[in-house]
Amino acid sequence: MKKKIDIIILSGFLGSGKTTLLTNLLQQEKQLNRKVAVIMNELGKISIDSQVVPDNTPLKELLNGCVCCTMQGQLEAQLQELLLTQNIDVIYIETTGVAHPIEVVDACMSPIFADKLAIQGIITLVDSKRWFDRDKLSPQMQQLLYEQIRHADTLLLNKTDHLTDAEQANLIFSIQAYNTHATCLLTTFANISLQQIQAVPKNYRISKQTTHVQHDLKVKSYVYQFMHPLDIDAFENWLREMPETILRIKGYLKFTHSESMFLFQYSYGMPIYMKEPVQMPMNLVFIGENLNTSWLENEMIKLEQKNL
Repeated sequence: MKKKIDIIILSGFLGSGKTTLLTNLLQQEKQLNRKVAVIMNELGKISIDSQVVPDNTPLKELLNGCVCCTMQGQLEAQLQELLLTQNIDVIYIETTGVAHPIEVVDACMSPIFADKLAIQGIITLVDSKRWFDRDKLSPQMQQLLYEQIRHADTLLLNKTDHLTDAEQANLIFSIQAYNTHATCLLTTFANISLQQIQAVPKNYRISKQTTHVQHDLKVKSYVYQFMHPLDIDAFENWLREMPETILRIKGYLKFTHSESMFLFQYSYGMPIYMKEPVQMPMNLVFIGENLNTSWLENEMIKLEQKNL
């Protein structure tokens, strides 16, 4: 089985140090001789930070928009091109300062190639000075800052060199009130080793129904591949009863009432079915918080067996 390509998402508010972190990690990846690609998202029409990426490193730039809202389709296209044209081990995605982490994970998990990727985690940087002055932000920006922290697997509390020991302790305590499961690391100039990031505990589980490796991340993804059409009534009954922790579902399905292939999308309680003219593998991608993948696998097996 071909090894999956790692995806590492670099998140954090404006000016928190994401590009500095990327520079540090790329230098370490070079020493390990790993083949790396980078996707950088900028809100403006011109990329300011792309010069930090070495010339021999495949680079894709998403400009003049945010990948978590207006540019999801472009990110999927860029990932697909990298998968088809490059022999790589890991892809770093540097988001804009206003990106929501779950939406970025969502954009990465296209049913076309979700089983070829392994999301290793969301690394969120927090500017310590910005954190202590967060009440100066608008309510919307404060909420975004909290969301970036809440969905991180690793939190780098950056620019801590000017803090006293008491202030550092207060910083950790207040941050952990929003995210108790993430590993918190104090940094200066986003100076962190790959080994420290990789040491974040992961619980590897491989389902016999899918080649997707599931990591013990708070925001998880799971891929199930159907071999047979489903009964649409049974499927919709299941959707109505599924846990609220499932935030997003998307993929390609066939149903017993039709010969057509359907692109299926589900978010915020709303299922959408669109006829797809091209036959696709019947991969269904689930994204949610603390997904019970064993339960999901059993539920999909039961749905598939209803018509056998």
